[in-house]
Amino acid sequence: MKKQITAGTFFMKELDSPEKRLFPFSVLNELRESTPVRYDENRQCWDVFLYEDVDAILRNHDLFSSERKRTVEHDDILTMDPPRHNHMRNLVSKAFSPKAMQNQETKIRELANDLLSQVLDQGHMNMIHDLAAPLPVIIIAEMLGVPKEDRLIFKEWSDTVVKGVSGDSQEEYEAVAAEHKRVNQELTQYFLSMMAKRRQEPQADLITSLLHAEIDGEKLTDKEIVDFCILLLVAGNETTTNLITHGIRVLTEQPELQSTLKQDPALIPSFVEETLRYYSPVLGQARIAKQDAEIRGQQIRQGDTVTVWLAAANRDPRKFAKPDRFKVDRSPNPHLSFGKGIHFCLGAPLARLEARIAFETILGRMANLRLKEGTNLVINPAPFLYGVHEYPITFARV
Repeated sequence: MKKQITAGTFFMKELDSPEKRLFPFSVLNELRESTPVRYDENRQCWDVFLYEDVDAILRNHDLFSSERKRTVEHDDILTMDPPRHNHMRNLVSKAFSPKAMQNQETKIRELANDLLSQVLDQGHMNMIHDLAAPLPVIIIAEMLGVPKEDRLIFKEWSDTVVKGVSGDSQEEYEAVAAEHKRVNQELTQYFLSMMAKRRQEPQADLITSLLHAEIDGEKLTDKEIVDFCILLLVAGNETTTNLITHGIRVLTEQPELQSTLKQDPALIPSFVEETLRYYSPVLGQARIAKQDAEIRGQQIRQGDTVTVWLAAANRDPRKFAKPDRFKVDRSPNPHLSFGKGIHFCLGAPLARLEARIAFETILGRMANLRLKEGTNLVINPAPFLYGVHEYPITFARV
């Protein structure tokens, strides 16, 4: 009998409830120390928790492939292997180069100030809905060439794709899968329509650049362009939203850091890196073994799925001193939150820039940040992404 695919397929039994997933790090720490490599019969995959092993798997694309069966209907450079991956990555890397980021800095700072100006007089805000979510999605939409009037629906599409396909029952799973399929079809048609317009009237945007790009003398297919645009929409939105929100979460949980960063803003880039390590926006990633392998005495067979737990690796005491302590000036800080090897996050420079500017702007215009009294945090349902649904705060205007 075919195994039904429900939430249990994605979530290990130790994290099988939203309450447990709200703070998964104690569970992941225990698993890392007790069973650094194990096979989960329910999810039918291997789990790897130690920093050394996670790092090695992420670097070894010859042995552990990113190409895998997916629950969404598009592929992207996250799930490609060389040489196609390298060609695609090289095509778009210029859009995220240091020079390109310098050109984005003024736009990001203006947008962050505009968003905060809308809530400053209130003395309270929902950090996600008022700043952390709109900031990255507007920037990515602008890079792609999406008109301003379409950016709200873009956020809604992104939220649906990010949630993934899961459910607590087969009925719920099928309903979510149907919604997921509908949104993917709408996104595909939207980008195909944009591409048709750009072929007639080219613009200075990423879609136009992709339409004119070539690999070995051949232009990209429409599907490749659509898939990459969907990747940018999702990856460039949700992970940065979570990073900014987690940073504010740290500042409200450890309010003394607010004055520390105000007094020494040069620490903010280090604060961003430690936030990435401490509250990893991506808990884990999946790989497929391309051939038989052995990890700490465990026999991995060709075709087996291997989940590498970035969040467990980021708190491995073998790599980080006092890993469960937030150390704002931690150095070095070789966290794995952006991945490693050929699949190191292409948008990492943009995410770091957006987060830095967000924190600089917030701390420059607000003081006494606090989580709104009585708030019960609710975890988002996406299987491997770590973020909360809302983060309401109160503050004093500077």
